[in-house]
Amino acid sequence: MIEFRGVSKRFPDGTLAVDDFSFVLPSNKATVFVGSSGSGKTTLLRMINRMEDPTSGQVLIDGQDVGGLDRVKLRRSIGYVLQASGLLPHRQVLDNVTTVPRLNGVPRRKAREDALTLLDTVGLGRSLADRYPDQLSGGQQQRVGVARALASDPNILLMDEPFGAVDPIVRAELQVELNRLQRELGKTTVFVTHDIDEAFTIADQVVIFREGGIIAQAGTPAEILANPADDFVATFIGADKGKRTLHLQQRDGDDGVVLVVDGDGRPAGILSDQDATAP
Repeated sequence: MIEFRGVSKRFPDGTLAVDDFSFVLPSNKATVFVGSSGSGKTTLLRMINRMEDPTSGQVLIDGQDVGGLDRVKLRRSIGYVLQASGLLPHRQVLDNVTTVPRLNGVPRRKAREDALTLLDTVGLGRSLADRYPDQLSGGQQQRVGVARALASDPNILLMDEPFGAVDPIVRAELQVELNRLQRELGKTTVFVTHDIDEAFTIADQVVIFREGGIIAQAGTPAEILANPADDFVATFIGADKGKRTLHLQQRDGDDGVVLVVDGDGRPAGILSDQDATAP
């Protein structure tokens, strides 16, 4: 469990990024921080592994204040995925994945064996193990970044806009892969994005921020979609424009397939026979 207690952060230039933030993130769930630039979401994420320290307040992991922990050991115990994958360009894929286990003293042979298994886990072929980052696509690089973050088997996985630099199709594929990994591995995942659709796709719990790290609303995607807390949230998620209103539409020539269509008339999916007969 990750807990923020009365956390504030003021930078040297006087900018107040977070003001008296208190919140609990449940274990083994994916919590997504979403908000526009300047809402404090990345600052809060970076406080968990002490990339930033709060000006006041505490960040606790399983009841222990991270402020009293060694920064290096803490960071090596937490997986961290960046928007730019952050891979070491002069090292092959397998060596990138084994970086933290080797630093933690894991024997080279075991670290490499485990890394090959992780390449399978994140949906990459082992044939890519000997390639260098610049020989990979953007999506492949991000998968390697996820594998590297998981290599030390951390309980906590931090992801800071990890899919923001890839094209929409690859981004959707990576979101699906992350959902699969979350179901299989059950990490305590903290994911930062400015994209509400991505937040709803990934999250067990969504936290929508106003400027200054103020929570506008927190809840499951279904709770927020069904009951936006105020006009700010309704506008942020698009509810005020009817974009989140779904209805069924059957079109001629579609062999009985029923489309699920959003408020703009764009297909959002299909209604399967299983959906139709579900209780």
